[in-house]
Amino acid sequence: MNHSALPALPAIPALDEADLLRVLQRHIDAKTKPLGSLGRLETLAVRIGCILGSEAPRLVEPQLVVFAGDHGLAARGVSAYPSDVTWQMVENFLAGGAAVSVLARQPGLALTIVDAGVAHDFAARPGLLRRKIARGTRDASLGPAMTAAQCVEAIAAGRDVVAALPGNALLPGEMGIGNTSAAALIAARLMRRPIAQCVGRGTGIDDAGLARKLDVLARVLAVHDGVDDPLAVLAAFGGFEIAMLCGAVLQAALERRVIVVDGFIVTSAVLVAARMQPQVLSRCVFAHRSDEAGHAALLDALGAVPLLDLGLRLGEGSGAALAWPLLCSATALLNDMASFESAGVSRADAT
Repeated sequence: MNHSALPALPAIPALDEADLLRVLQRHIDAKTKPLGSLGRLETLAVRIGCILGSEAPRLVEPQLVVFAGDHGLAARGVSAYPSDVTWQMVENFLAGGAAVSVLARQPGLALTIVDAGVAHDFAARPGLLRRKIARGTRDASLGPAMTAAQCVEAIAAGRDVVAALPGNALLPGEMGIGNTSAAALIAARLMRRPIAQCVGRGTGIDDAGLARKLDVLARVLAVHDGVDDPLAVLAAFGGFEIAMLCGAVLQAALERRVIVVDGFIVTSAVLVAARMQPQVLSRCVFAHRSDEAGHAALLDALGAVPLLDLGLRLGEGSGAALAWPLLCSATALLNDMASFESAGVSRADAT
């Protein structure tokens, strides 16, 4: 299976904004400050302007979307928590009690929870989108986690979710017991790295649990030996939430939304999307470096420099929510800070 099997996925073009880049750089350089003194905030402001195609970019109606799904591989003991925690945490998100719920409220981020494939039936309510492909993926140690058709359906569903949301910024998040295992498998196969370099403690497993997780994932990789096309890798290892994340990222990139990439699992979805459509990366701002083993290698493979490094390993989109005010500050500085000329401030002596 290869990505040509996806229906009607337009090519994502290069931004090709050389002239705009020069204008934005001149704009930020002219502000009342020593040249470059706002460091990476200046780089961030210019990047946002290029993504949005504007000399005066405004971030409008940002959408934090958490995709949730269960994993058949969780039955192999790769997580410290039972699979029921997936649906219980979805309820916690909707009740406003989870970390990402709190962090989304602070800057006023719209929060949407998507049932991508949770092994539970949720009652309809505001803030929940029911896009269930199945009640969890199959056990990847016994065969592909998803069928080819399910994988394509999940990517299409992710695209549809984003297409229906307003705004020009997407903050994707995830929830799914076992999904650090799926992300590690995807990363190891697509980056051609040893699985030991990609596996971490996830929800906090102990040394014995980590050894068991490594053994299970090594056996899963052997079962799927030779699978290396991005779409086939995604189908082999799962999960539904990662596939929907991949679709969401592709759609956001196509629409030139700013994509604020969260941690390890979201970055694994971005890796798949970028292998399918390389220009996805030009629309991404990487929020943070996760404490999960393997994330640093993923960021390096994508040429990404994250904004924050706080030792986070929660997921949910929490790192993206924490980084969001930095994007707001960067655009405010670009748009609202006075220039030397407008403020009547003398520049530094050019000599």
